[in-house]
Amino acid sequence: MKKMLFIINPRSGKEQIRPRLLKILDIFVKAGYRPEVLVTQSQGHAREIAEKWGGRVSMVVCSGGDGTLNEVISGLMHVKKKPVLGYIPAGSTNDFASSLKISKNMERAAQTVVEGTPFAVDVGKLGERHFVYIAAFGAFTDVSYMTSQEFKNILGHQAYMLEAVKRIVQLKSYHMRVSCETEQVEGEFIFGMVTNTKSVGGFKGLINQEVELDDGEFEVLLIKMPKTPLDLNNIISYMFFKEEKNEYVHKFRAHELKVESELPVDWVVDGEFGGTYTEVEIVNCRQAIQILRDAQPEPEISEEEEALQEAEIQETAGDASVS
Repeated sequence: MKKMLFIINPRSGKEQIRPRLLKILDIFVKAGYRPEVLVTQSQGHAREIAEKWGGRVSMVVCSGGDGTLNEVISGLMHVKKKPVLGYIPAGSTNDFASSLKISKNMERAAQTVVEGTPFAVDVGKLGERHFVYIAAFGAFTDVSYMTSQEFKNILGHQAYMLEAVKRIVQLKSYHMRVSCETEQVEGEFIFGMVTNTKSVGGFKGLINQEVELDDGEFEVLLIKMPKTPLDLNNIISYMFFKEEKNEYVHKFRAHELKVESELPVDWVVDGEFGGTYTEVEIVNCRQAIQILRDAQPEPEISEEEEALQEAEIQETAGDASVS
């Protein structure tokens, strides 16, 4: 039987893997794999496991949210002979799984692990930290890592929104200079993100839908401090409704970029605290990790269908927690 390292974060997404674990393991075994299951015990543990043991198997599979996926990929980036990676989404948002069109149905995702096709994705590097799909600073970026796991498990995606509302009156700007091979922008910024994803925080409208996850380029978005409430309204209109451009929003693509600031700025990578910097370089490591996905991904579903699937997942997880 083929060896498989299966890393599980049991607390992600209302602990929804609990009632499905035996079915998932059965799928793996029937496909000829011998899974070694390791359950994470603390933050950072998934990265340690992946780095220490990932080079000894041909396949690593992880189940958890975006943070767990980040830890596993960060660990594998230090492995000389990198295994192929399978992913079973189990978080509150699962942005990168959405970009890869990996099913939120855990049994279906497990089938993708054993039947799917490897797809080499880009991995970002912020200073010495790796990120899978986003590095960001400024307004609301601390929401994900400041929201407790218990709160996420109770409210799911709504927990992030409630935390964001608390911070809307705390908008702060940073004087920064951002430069890359084709652009140089300087000013007072309230928000910035460097991404390789089609979805951020569960919202698909923030990113150009023509994003390619393996092209070696980031999508960069920078928002300057608005001077009036009308300016803020125009920014929101441009971001969500694609109205005409304005001087406060900058969008461009880059393979690597340098960000300099007068004061220390906190960064977030894949929903976790990524460090504080006054100067940092961000680099795209092109096609660094192979992730298994369907050769013919499932078609996009409507928001209503997605909401029904999410409700079913939460109901099942709730039944499991009672039992």
